[in-house]
Amino acid sequence: MRRNVIMGALAAMLALATAPAPAQQEPTSLNSRIAGDIAPVHDPVLIREGDIYHVFSTGIGRDGQGVVSHRTSRDLVHWEIAAAPFAALPAWVAGTIPGAKSLWAPDISYVNDRYRLYYSASTFGSNRSGIGVATSATLDQSKPGYGWRDEGLVVASQPGDDFNAIDPAFVVDKQGRHWLALGSFWTGLKLFELNPATGKLLHPGAKPVSIARRPVPAGAPSIVEAPYIFERGGWYWLLASYDYCCKGVNSTYYTVIGRSKTVAGPYRGKDGSSLLEGGGTILLRADLQEKQRFRGPGHSGHFRDSNGTDLIVYHAYDKDKNGAPTLRIASLSWDADGWPTAR
Repeated sequence: MRRNVIMGALAAMLALATAPAPAQQEPTSLNSRIAGDIAPVHDPVLIREGDIYHVFSTGIGRDGQGVVSHRTSRDLVHWEIAAAPFAALPAWVAGTIPGAKSLWAPDISYVNDRYRLYYSASTFGSNRSGIGVATSATLDQSKPGYGWRDEGLVVASQPGDDFNAIDPAFVVDKQGRHWLALGSFWTGLKLFELNPATGKLLHPGAKPVSIARRPVPAGAPSIVEAPYIFERGGWYWLLASYDYCCKGVNSTYYTVIGRSKTVAGPYRGKDGSSLLEGGGTILLRADLQEKQRFRGPGHSGHFRDSNGTDLIVYHAYDKDKNGAPTLRIASLSWDADGWPTAR
């Protein structure tokens, strides 16, 4: 009898040892859980103050949200509308950019003990554009010191210029120099050096540095926009959006990335292709054809959370919601060669 018990126990142990392991569940992506007031969101940028995440984006919506839109979350998943930074267009816009009705593609940073919000004003298809800046001591409306002070125009472009002063993105290099990347179409993406004290051009009238373009026939636009530069692992990384946004589910937007040892470039993809020649490594593109829900993922911004996680925030057009531009957030994982994948 005892022998039968021992043999039965051994058989059970053997069965457990040889049974297939439970299937490992894939980690749930942030994009599969994101919810709340996430549309319409176009050209988003992400920052954190305390335990609150803030997304600022192109002005779409009621009241001040139609100038610059603002959303908040405590967990990056559940989002709600927050106080808009402006009730109306800053005073300088009407005289400089006739016909502008909202502010586009803001960028947010914390500089010199104040939050610095760069924004652009333009009309669609024109390079009569301008980038301005506003500052506030806090992003929290309930805290002392809250209130956006517009600091005015930073840089403008006119018909005849070879760049378009939209899509600003601020970066500080390892030497402490301040820069503003910008641009769309025309001859591609540009970089201007800034005065660290004012956040405005250090050398007004100086020609910008070219950091990305797509060679095209004479007279045709170089369809690249939405630069964003960040530093990691001794490299500067440039995000850029190629092809066409703003066509709903027919948008062909996608995001590429390249890296450089200097903030001014040259930026190259993993295969060595230059972003000055329309190269780079694809980071974000539309879902597979059999899914086809979120189209035209682009206008990406980078955010490094307090735990060291690298995130990118961007918009894509939701086919299930009539092509509404929708907030998307993905984490970046880095391979053995030091290149990122968005998940």
